[in-house]
Amino acid sequence: MQKTLVIIKPDSVKRRLVGEIISRFEEKGFEILGLKLMAIPEILARKNYSEHEGKDFFEKLITFMTSGPVVVLAISGKNAIAVTRTMMGKTACHEAAPGTIRGDFGLSNRFNLIHGSDSHESAEREIELFFNKNDLIDPEQTGLQWIYDLSD
Repeated sequence: MQKTLVIIKPDSVKRRLVGEIISRFEEKGFEILGLKLMAIPEILARKNYSEHEGKDFFEKLITFMTSGPVVVLAISGKNAIAVTRTMMGKTACHEAAPGTIRGDFGLSNRFNLIHGSDSHESAEREIELFFNKNDLIDPEQTGLQWIYDLSD
């Protein structure tokens, strides 16, 4: 099973969309391996988004991500990275398809509700930034055997 990191951003938390967003991932069949409500310290935000350093939106992104609480999830499932990114929708919310999180709840480019890892390498790095190994449940203890034919 593939793991990925999802951050429910401050705008989603302030708009009380956390339950709706988590429900979508659970209903799709993903398992939550770790979940925390937190305020992201600036140093952690800068590490997480370091690939964007030097871009014109970087400082605004850091300010936004540290502006209020977020909910961070480590989730697991088949093709978790690609599927969660499809479920999130295009970054520019006004371009996101209906049925996606951004398409259903967003209109902004900067206040775009949710972050998801974009590759296996990013997912590993980001999960390690936000969770200690002891914070995550063992994927063997989840109910994935009731969602997927694990003999594949």
